[in-house]
Amino acid sequence: MVSSLTLRACRAAPVALAAALALAGAAASAAPAAKSPTATVRVLAFNDFHGALESPGTYRANASAAAVPAGGADVLAGYVAAARAAHPRTVVVSAGDLVGASPMLSALYHDEPTIEAMNLLGLDFNVLGNHEFDDGRRELMRLQRGGCHPNDTVTSCARTGAGGERLVFEGSRARFLSANVVREAGGAPLVHPYGIRSFEVDGRRLKVAFVGATLRETPTIVSPSGVRGLRFTDEAAALNALVPALRAKGVEAIVAVIHQGGTQAVSGTADINACAGDLAGSAIQSIVSQLDDAFDAVMTGHTHVPYVCQVANAAGRAIPVTQTAANGRVLTQLDLTLDRGGHVVATQARNVVVDRTDPSITPHAGIAALVADYKARVAPIANRVLGAVAADVPNSRDAACAMPAGHLVADAMLAATAAPAQGGAQLALMNPGGVRSPGFLYAGSAAGEGDGQVTYGEAFTVQPFGNSLVTMTLTSAQLRTVLEQQFPGCLGQTSFSRVMLPSTGVRYEWDHTQACGAKVRNFTLTTGGVTHTLVDAAGQVGEPDRTWRVTVNSFMADGGDAFSTFLQGQDRLGGAQDIDALEAYLAGFKAPKAPYNPASVSPRIVRVDTSTATCP
Repeated sequence: MVSSLTLRACRAAPVALAAALALAGAAASAAPAAKSPTATVRVLAFNDFHGALESPGTYRANASAAAVPAGGADVLAGYVAAARAAHPRTVVVSAGDLVGASPMLSALYHDEPTIEAMNLLGLDFNVLGNHEFDDGRRELMRLQRGGCHPNDTVTSCARTGAGGERLVFEGSRARFLSANVVREAGGAPLVHPYGIRSFEVDGRRLKVAFVGATLRETPTIVSPSGVRGLRFTDEAAALNALVPALRAKGVEAIVAVIHQGGTQAVSGTADINACAGDLAGSAIQSIVSQLDDAFDAVMTGHTHVPYVCQVANAAGRAIPVTQTAANGRVLTQLDLTLDRGGHVVATQARNVVVDRTDPSITPHAGIAALVADYKARVAPIANRVLGAVAADVPNSRDAACAMPAGHLVADAMLAATAAPAQGGAQLALMNPGGVRSPGFLYAGSAAGEGDGQVTYGEAFTVQPFGNSLVTMTLTSAQLRTVLEQQFPGCLGQTSFSRVMLPSTGVRYEWDHTQACGAKVRNFTLTTGGVTHTLVDAAGQVGEPDRTWRVTVNSFMADGGDAFSTFLQGQDRLGGAQDIDALEAYLAGFKAPKAPYNPASVSPRIVRVDTSTATCP
């Protein structure tokens, strides 16, 4: 259900409210004010912020709407402030991935700038997403509790006070939530499972609970070492188990905030307030269908797709299920109408683009100053030119799941580890999720480096995780298994396609219509001027025990993205960080040398079926 209110309209509400109060004051001596039978609590939500302190670009609310500059922490905070001014009973929540996979402006400083900005914005709760675990549970808890990074005395706690003293990072004022992340030893939750906000209305106290849940598959998409000792349990079961405790605390209104989501069944630009396809068959639809009838709304994340839906819970009652776009470009406004007993009797949900050109919104000056301070600190590093590209090298994937930016990164990995002393690698494989948007673009940035030039900041945006390179020995049979593990449901893979990006010299074909274990054919590797066939046209491995030196990043080497075969790799040798390898590789395309030309890269992944035009 879409509300008829907008945040812009709400901003004018205090004027009307003041006039109404003046009239009420004049009549106060005549009769006592009647108590309202209902009260409204407003929930503002966003998800997958990923440290996007600055606007990531333009955004449009639907296919026919104009694209507007969107996002930026200062304007996002301005929308929050406008909503709170119009409606004091407001709670702000993040549905996960607040940090992680962040631009250099935040990531170089261990995402402390994002936490500081969210403290100024007034974030109340942040549910743990998978990216909160990128640097492991200890770092996650430091972001909550505060303190300087134990291994970095330069970019952690980097800000200084008026007297030049080093300011210690205070941690997040927002409470981190997750009901389904528990310690293996003892089963206690890693963080608070829920938070409660209370509001005094007409002499009665109304309570709203926010219960968090984290993507259950998190251990398959983060470094296993970062979640060691933790269990990620079923989302719906963990949420439902808390209902009796919340009822015992006098809570009748409950909102689930889950880092899991769905998509709209529409090609092109989806309407941010629509629900094409009703989330049918999605992970979040399955979770909501199992939720206790005590839950009144579900706010989601992870899939980066905005929607406002109505989905049936376990009792068959349709409840609102919402999500915004990533990077702070869209904000959800959910109004919960509560009766005098605290029960939710009506809901209204609406998504709003965080429009930087909206004249009714005042950007948060404190956040703007914070961002400017960090920008000044990072500029000498971020604006340094590493190399050049002749055209866009995007991180978009074609129907075969090939990705130009991913192939460039894989080539950099191979170049960094090919020498015998560095590992003797013969091929490299890069996971697509590790190559972030937008890739390497030809157009110059605001830094003024010029068209075609790639800066360190741009390269860091593509490779923000700080993984190290690992070179290992795998057999031909194991490599074939690795390639088969790329496809949904195959050999331990999840429901997602994770087709990796190979380095130069690798070529293979795949057929999505074939059964799991028989999709890959004609897998060849050209190294040292000789082409070897690892898997033939019939899908058979010619020399299953022949060994090869293979480079992946440390995330994949630990079995990330459900690639368990990499755990079998022998004779491991650690190498440089991924960003350092990329920097060294791009130096080979710096003037007066010719720029990197993506058009010169021959196809490495060939899809032979024609069942679909998109990467599955």
